Amino acid sequence: MRVRNALVRECMAEFLGTFVLLLFGCKAAAQVKTSRESKGQYLSVNMAFSEGVMSAMHLSKGISGAHLNPAVTLSFCVLGHVSWDRLVPYSLSQLLGAYMASGLVYLVYYDAIMNFSEGVLTVYGPNETASIFATYPSEFLSLGRSFLDQVVGTGMLMLCILGLDEQRNTPAPTQLIPAIVAAVVLGISMSMSGNCGAAINPARDLGPRLFTLTAGWGTEVFTCYNYWFWVPLVAPPIGALVGTFLYQILISWHLPDPKHPERVSHVSTITTAVTQPEPAQEKGSELGHICCNTEYNKHGH
Repeated sequence: MRVRNALVRECMAEFLGTFVLLLFGCKAAAQVKTSRESKGQYLSVNMAFSEGVMSAMHLSKGISGAHLNPAVTLSFCVLGHVSWDRLVPYSLSQLLGAYMASGLVYLVYYDAIMNFSEGVLTVYGPNETASIFATYPSEFLSLGRSFLDQVVGTGMLMLCILGLDEQRNTPAPTQLIPAIVAAVVLGISMSMSGNCGAAINPARDLGPRLFTLTAGWGTEVFTCYNYWFWVPLVAPPIGALVGTFLYQILISWHLPDPKHPERVSHVSTITTAVTQPEPAQEKGSELGHICCNTEYNKHGH
């Protein structure tokens, strides 16, 4: 039963990982919305998406690298950690996973959604239910500001995750990387979701939006708020590239070269004391501790 084609295996992992991520997040959103916050609050949704990220990474990281996000896949392609022929298949798998998860959430919470909305599926008004699935901007938010919001949020995501397995810096234990990424996503959700929901993931937004289009909400999910739907599609990839380039320019390029390690002073963030390097003849045996393997695996994790 083992699938021999590597690309198919990886796409299956990306599909299932994104499915799990959206299932956690959108089910929490449905529970909070339809109960009118009597069974959870906005923080519950943020925490559920973060739990979904952690679970999805544990589930699929060993096969595909658990990108779960076309913007992340694009950044790893630019860095050379993933071959470009993976970009479209991964992205489509992530999109399909998000779509299917939205469908399951709709089936599970159908009665609650219909009771809450009085049978009228809409994007606007106090009984709107479209926001259970996709993200939408606050009414006061301009298009340009929402675009900036998504660029900044996705840029922060990439800045915070690119160094997690950087052996030349302070890498995180491999087993803890999913939990740390989940904490990063939680921090972004708690601090940058007020404007327009912190999609920071084209598949996370477009998959559910396509589902609501086909499930009865109609074309309004694409035309509302001055055709806002394109913002979470275009801004996250740009933000991911901005975050990636900032990491490369300000951090990665200045880390010690494993072939030619630099001898630098080490500043203790606890005592603020500076330890000066000892003479070369006395410290030569310790230079090897600075020389670390910097090669990422082909998926960038």
